[in-house]
Amino acid sequence: MQKSALPPLTWLRAFEAAARHLSFTAAASELHLTQSAISQHVRSLETFLGRPMFERHNRALSLTEDGANYLPVVREAFNVLTAGAQPFAGSSNMERARKVTLQCNMGFATFRLAPRLSALVESHPQISLNIVTPVWDPEKTAQLADVEIRFTQAEGFGTRLARESAFPVCTPALASRIAAGENWHSLPLFDCVGVLANWQSWLAEHDDSSEPLPTLKVHMASSFAISINAAFSGEALAMAHDSLVSDALAQGRLVKPFDTTIPMPEFYALFQPAPHMRTSASRALTQWLIDEFADPALR
Repeated sequence: MQKSALPPLTWLRAFEAAARHLSFTAAASELHLTQSAISQHVRSLETFLGRPMFERHNRALSLTEDGANYLPVVREAFNVLTAGAQPFAGSSNMERARKVTLQCNMGFATFRLAPRLSALVESHPQISLNIVTPVWDPEKTAQLADVEIRFTQAEGFGTRLARESAFPVCTPALASRIAAGENWHSLPLFDCVGVLANWQSWLAEHDDSSEPLPTLKVHMASSFAISINAAFSGEALAMAHDSLVSDALAQGRLVKPFDTTIPMPEFYALFQPAPHMRTSASRALTQWLIDEFADPALR
């Protein structure tokens, strides 16, 4: 190692996060990178330093003696850099502390978040909120967000907000027609792409006959905001889940025409930035999201 050289900041951020969590997976979640990217950054740092920072076990990490000695130095360096930048930021730093960008999918933003935004503004009037709703590959834009709610399948990523179950929904009038004998198979069926708890998997649980399951004709949308809104038309059914339609069900605008529900592998997870990257606005928003949406049984 060249004594006059410094390792890249990205390597140090990966090392600090992995050391704090003792997990490359959790570090990847926090920094919005892939697990392989975190692993590569750490290996590059170890090569640079000429010493292993971690002992790799089966599904676990532990710090080596060198890693444990180096970690406080890295943390102190981040603290010094953050403190040193504050006098130069001036009013812009104060403005940044009030602004917070939240990334979440369009369905969650439309059905779950938007009806509660007035309550957020009322409880935290100092916050200036920017909501970003990417449709594809949220990892590409996640680094620009201060806080993220992601619809994901991976355990260990972020803070899980709730358990989800999937089921069809429609208007009360259409449910009455189905109860009276109308063939729902022939009605327009809508769903969101890329979700494992779908119409066909729900039908496998709903249909207890010994006959082969029919293949349903399902119209697909890139967002639940589209597919669930199709159900509001009154002539279609949509596959939905708890978080997105709880308000509409409570208000009677949508109903469950069938009793069958299936558990979802997918769930909503809350991602926070690394501690040294958090602001008063991001902390306030994160706590409000947890208070508003997190299932107490999962806290």
